Amino acid sequence: MTRILIVEDEDRIASFVAKGLRAEGFSPDIVEDGHEAIDLVRTGRYDLVVLDLGLPGLDGFSVLRMIRSERHELPVIILTARESIEDTVAGLSSGADDYMRKPFAFDELLARIRLRLRAADPQEATVLRAGNIAVDIRTRRAHIGDRTVELSSREFTLLEVFVKHPDQVLSRAQLLSRVWGLDFDPGSNVVDVYVRYLREKLGHETFETVRGAGYRLRVAKM
Repeated sequence: MTRILIVEDEDRIASFVAKGLRAEGFSPDIVEDGHEAIDLVRTGRYDLVVLDLGLPGLDGFSVLRMIRSERHELPVIILTARESIEDTVAGLSSGADDYMRKPFAFDELLARIRLRLRAADPQEATVLRAGNIAVDIRTRRAHIGDRTVELSSREFTLLEVFVKHPDQVLSRAQLLSRVWGLDFDPGSNVVDVYVRYLREKLGHETFETVRGAGYRLRVAKM
């Protein structure tokens, strides 16, 4: 089982990420302290690190530099509230494989985690399929039958969630959490708006509205 180390001192965020990863079949561990994170990386048990920058004591930049100075090659994804270009450049220059800003959508983080893990295992499939719909996680492109469908980043992430759960009813709350993130307004109609966008691009019959429950991706027979 793939083991992921979450280095995050905010309990709510750490628990949110860990819960989502467990549901996807990963084995996550949480640590709040930079020094302890270094000790755990040295065990060699982990396949990837999700790293906050604003840690008490030893900050995320220092943790990252120590990981790379000791030639640990596991992927590191920075997950932080810092928004400046300078911080992004510093993180990537220090050896991070990716950089995500909070607030974030879980499924975008999940896609980035899978992409970094695939880089270490190029044999792993990057295309997900449900009926005549295919989404390529690596290139972020979608296809229905032989036709390529141009989608925005958010539309692609929403479609990816549906493709992972074909013929399953997904509630608006589930979709908000996975696509728009932990802090998004639960009263928003953004899910309905984006399902409408997908219907316009993939066909209105592709998504079924289940009254009082949510939406379901109808899988066309091949």
